[in-house]
Amino acid sequence: MQIVLLSAEYWPTPGGVGDYTQHLGATLARSGHAVTVWTIRGDRLVALDPTRPHDAALVEFGPAHWDWSCWHAIANAVQQVRPDVLHIQYQTGAYAMHPSINLLPWRLQRLPNRPRLLVTAHDLLLPYLFPKATLLRNWVTRRLLEDSDAAIVTNADDLAVLVGQHANPDRSPRFAGRLKKPPWLIPIGSNIAVQPPPAYDRAAWRAGLGIGPAEHVIVYFGLISPTKGLDGLLDALQQLPAQFRLLIIGGEAPAPQDRAYAKALRARIASPAFQGRVISTGQCPEAEVSAHLLAADIAALPFADGASFRRGSLLAALAHGLAVVTTAPPVGQPVPATPELPELIDQQNVALVPIGDAHALAARLQQLADQPELRAQLGRAAAELAHSFTWEAIAARHQDLYHQLLRTP
Repeated sequence: MQIVLLSAEYWPTPGGVGDYTQHLGATLARSGHAVTVWTIRGDRLVALDPTRPHDAALVEFGPAHWDWSCWHAIANAVQQVRPDVLHIQYQTGAYAMHPSINLLPWRLQRLPNRPRLLVTAHDLLLPYLFPKATLLRNWVTRRLLEDSDAAIVTNADDLAVLVGQHANPDRSPRFAGRLKKPPWLIPIGSNIAVQPPPAYDRAAWRAGLGIGPAEHVIVYFGLISPTKGLDGLLDALQQLPAQFRLLIIGGEAPAPQDRAYAKALRARIASPAFQGRVISTGQCPEAEVSAHLLAADIAALPFADGASFRRGSLLAALAHGLAVVTTAPPVGQPVPATPELPELIDQQNVALVPIGDAHALAARLQQLADQPELRAQLGRAAAELAHSFTWEAIAARHQDLYHQLLRTP
């Protein structure tokens, strides 16, 4: 089977969707499929090998940007390559907030002998078009999901929205309304394998970071943006004793508002209140991320919109067997369990705190530091939970869907 994964976010641009695309593509390729990733680099549409993501492009198709010009470039590439499947990896902010990607399936449906068209909605946020355009923004999102042959969501919360079980109001405008055909639920996996550098020694690694043996290391992993709740984690750190250290793995997200947020946080971390208490690694290789996670005692991921299995940073922390403190879904917005996904249960496989409650976050972190048995139990449960999110299982679900669509006239 010839599969194209289309993604705006891909190496070297940092981000979870790009990492997801590479891992999915590489796993499908190991199963014997011909897989390429199409993205725009500079001003050209290119095809890349997901098993060798850092290499030069395999093919350069022609000039393109994430605007209406991408239609011509992608349509020409499809006619040249003739893939069986074209699978869009959609994240609202990744395609220059332009509606061309939302209407791309409608455009490609007119091609002769077209591929099967799929979209994975990594979020359901609405694109910004112009002020007071909520109805139009909702319509272009619906067109993306319904003009594709199949729509995939990555978590039970988004599935509930698309099948009309609840409206799930959010701080940011999100898609509202039931789809005509039910979406598929296929979870994401951890973008960080448990593979530290060779001859890794935890005590030596901690010492190399300047961490003493009696200190408690809280780790935060992920791009720095307002939805990740790092500001609240700093508030919690101020309430904890000096032997608590915070290890921040990751850099800022690329959007202008995220850069401004990260700049303000860096200024705060540089203040005397956090002198010697925060270690920031910035972007680093996957093996180093794994080593940092293994060196930590507790992971703190206080998402501003509540924990979800669409968060690759959460899955990475679980895979590394860390006791995880994270945020519960907002009141009135329960995340349903499904046959495809397990459930986050407070004090069984994670520790949950209310959104925006720095005092509760500090209390949970202190509790886990004081109770090593509970911390170890949550770590074991986290590792067990991570078994539900292997890339082999995720790729197998995709193969089943691709084959089903290819059998459909």
